[in-house]
Parts: sequence; structure tokens; C-alpha cells
Amino acid sequence: MGCYRVVQLVAIVSLVVLLPKTHAWGEEGHAIVCKIAQARLSTAAAAAVKKLLPKSANNDLASKCSWADSLRVVFPWSSALHFANTPDNACNYKNTRDCVDQKSGIKGRCVVSAISNYTNQLLEYGSETKSKYNLTQSLLFISHFMGDVHQPLHCGYASDRGGNDINVHWYRRKHNLHHVWDVSIIETEVERFYDDIDDLVNAIQKNITRAWADEVEEWENCRNDAISCPAIYASESAEDVCAWAYEGASEGSVLDDEYFLSRYPIVNLRLAQGGVRLAATLNRIFDSQSSMSM
Repeated sequence: MGCYRVVQLVAIVSLVVLLPKTHAWGEEGHAIVCKIAQARLSTAAAAAVKKLLPKSANNDLASKCSWADSLRVVFPWSSALHFANTPDNACNYKNTRDCVDQKSGIKGRCVVSAISNYTNQLLEYGSETKSKYNLTQSLLFISHFMGDVHQPLHCGYASDRGGNDINVHWYRRKHNLHHVWDVSIIETEVERFYDDIDDLVNAIQKNITRAWADEVEEWENCRNDAISCPAIYASESAEDVCAWAYEGASEGSVLDDEYFLSRYPIVNLRLAQGGVRLAATLNRIFDSQSSMSM
């Protein structure tokens, strides 16, 4: 548990301002997840999120959704919490096999356990005794990691570090495959079809209420009334890794319209699921706390 705690002396605001920006889902991808989530919060959850967010956020969760990436510089151990890499062609996630820090070999250190851990921390919000955790940090971590677990290559093959070791050309630009899924697909979609990222968010939100309306309740629910169920989300990503991410994307491949036009709908779906599930998790956390205080 101690490895998940960020040293309390580190100021959140100073970290956001001073540390260099890095990418996972890309800042835009994480912002999309958090924008979708914040729009779906219950009254109690919205109030709790507003209270926990640093003042510099101006009650905009999306503005801090990439904060957790900045910690990799200060706390290298936290890097493992962004991933749940799987064996080649496994196409599923297994907790005992895949929740491990690939560098140190320490078990129980992955994005799935991180989501569960910060969920449990946030359950202390509103309790009569002061929490030993920094719940602002817990909120920012879970918001970020819920995005990560829905990016398929954050549950990609351990052998190539989730596509980081596969070099491809995205049209004319050279990138690794992980970057294509983190950033390039979203950037290309916005450039081709929308005026800006907010237009893409609006389009995804419309699909949530229309095209995917019959699926949303299933996305939100967890088995056995659990508050969060990240292992399920990781398995979905591992399935997408086999079906979509690696297919046709070997070392040196040129990925163009054929790849883009068949993959961006998958990216949009995962962004939508990430946002819906983040909201559902926060609603369960803070609605239950509100009921207990009543």
C-alpha cells in the first residue's frame, strides 16, 4: 500500500506547474475521458469533486487529468501503475499473471490494482476521522488511471512494452505504435472531422446517448455490486490489442487510411467507456458517502 502513496510534502499545484508534460492517451485523450465523466456526475459526486480539485483547476477535472504522468519523473515507481501488460497473444488480462511491475518484478503493481487502491482511499471522503491519504491526489490518480486502462496498448504485450518498441510510420511521420494509439489517432480524427477537441467530445457524448444508449448501463455496472471493476476493463483492452492494435502494424509498417478509418471508432468507444465508467465509479463512491452522512 505504501508504494501507492505520494509523499505528502509534494505540493500538487507546484508539480503541475513545474514538471515537464508527458503523454499517455495524450493530454487530449485524458481530457476527453474526464470531460465525459464530469458531465455525468451525480449532485453529491460533483460537489465532492469540486471540493477536492485544487483551486487552480477552476472545477475542471479535465485540466488535471494528465497530472499523474508528471509524477513519473519524481517517482519512477509510479510508471508501472499506468500499465497492465500481458503475454504475447494472450488477449485477456489475468490478475495473478499480469499485475506486476515489469522492471522490478514486484507483483500487485499495475493500473488495475492502482484503480482499486485509489477507489478505496476515496471511500474515506467525508468520514468523521481525517483520512491519512491526500484525497485530492487520490481523485487525480483514479481519474487518470481510468483513462489508461481503457487505452488498449496500456494492456499490450510486455515483450514490446505495449507497442513502445514497435516503430511504424503514421502516414509520413515516424512514431512508435503506442504513440499512435495515445495521440496520433485522436489528432488525425480531430484534424479530419472536427473543428477542435470539444467538437469530438460532443460527438462522443451524442453517441453515448444515442448509438450506445442500450450499452451504457452494462458499461457502468460491476459484478457483485463492486464499486470499481478495472480487471474487466483491462481484459477488454487486451482483447482490442489482439483484434485491432497489433493487426497490420508490424515493425516498419506504414499505417494510413486503412488503419486509421477502422481504428478511430475503437478509440472513440474506449474514450466513451472510460468516461462513463469514471463517472459511475465516482458516483458510487461519493453517493455512498453522502448516504452514510445523512
